[in-house]
Amino acid sequence: MVKIANIELGEFPLLLAPMEDVSDPPFRKVCKANGADLMYTEFISSEGLIRDAAKSVQKLDIFDYERPIGIQIFGSEIESMREAAIVSSQAGPDLIDINYGCPVKNVACKGAGAALLRDIPKMVKMTEEIVKATNLPVTVKTRLGWDDNTKNIVETAERLQDIGIQALSIHGRTRVQMYKGEADWTLIADVKNNPRMKIPIFGNGDIDSPEKALEYKNKYGVDGIMIGRASIGHPWIFNEIKHYMKTGEVLAPPTLEERVEVCRQHFTHSLEWKGEKLGIFEMRRHYTNYFRGLSHFKPLRMKLVQSEDINEIYDTLDEIAQTMSYA
Repeated sequence: MVKIANIELGEFPLLLAPMEDVSDPPFRKVCKANGADLMYTEFISSEGLIRDAAKSVQKLDIFDYERPIGIQIFGSEIESMREAAIVSSQAGPDLIDINYGCPVKNVACKGAGAALLRDIPKMVKMTEEIVKATNLPVTVKTRLGWDDNTKNIVETAERLQDIGIQALSIHGRTRVQMYKGEADWTLIADVKNNPRMKIPIFGNGDIDSPEKALEYKNKYGVDGIMIGRASIGHPWIFNEIKHYMKTGEVLAPPTLEERVEVCRQHFTHSLEWKGEKLGIFEMRRHYTNYFRGLSHFKPLRMKLVQSEDINEIYDTLDEIAQTMSYA
């Protein structure tokens, strides 16, 4: 049984990665329904939280059906991060996660996210202050290092464990790599196999099939896998992996009707959480992913992304189910 503090996650948990503009409550709901064991909010700016910025505060919304769930925060200033941890704890998550992995320029170039990989003493100090500021378990998501010359994750993991984090998720790339090339899990395995490490180690990067998930579980010995981009438009991946690990059998891909139904649920949750205008607008980024590979989909996709009428969108989804097919 894998546990983060007292949170039981099963024998080999599958985690939904925190993804900006993706892993909001509507998306998390369909992932939870399809087998995700632990989920995180989108990353939340510490500065935004302590300034009470509306977009940051809204990201604190969590629901009981999502549990266990972690709130992920990022920032460049230790005091702001400490305060953000206190604010986040009051929202009632099961844990607080710190983002030391985000590689995008407008985060890393402001000294947050993966930028802390260039200043491990500051990362350790920041983490220590957050651990002291909350009674909740604190976990960390990070990368192998800033670049090929600073792949110091084995030592960094020890130092983070020593000051009290309860689990560590590692993306198998450096910041300089961004999302290019193949994720290198060998250093993730080195962290897991380090006899000093006692906390759960989760691997992240390039897991996009049940076969690959099982291969990496066996090859690298991690305690669980965090899945990000492969779940977008395909929340079934969690149950597909679980089924394959249990039986060795690859589940048939979701039918078009199943795709439409989950997309419909996602849209409904989006309307419930965001309201009509924003719910319609923010759902538009998901349609292509739900219906990738569908023959002659473009005209109906245009209807979905251009419509501002709820009933028309539902009708278009019904039309996809009734008239479309895969090539």
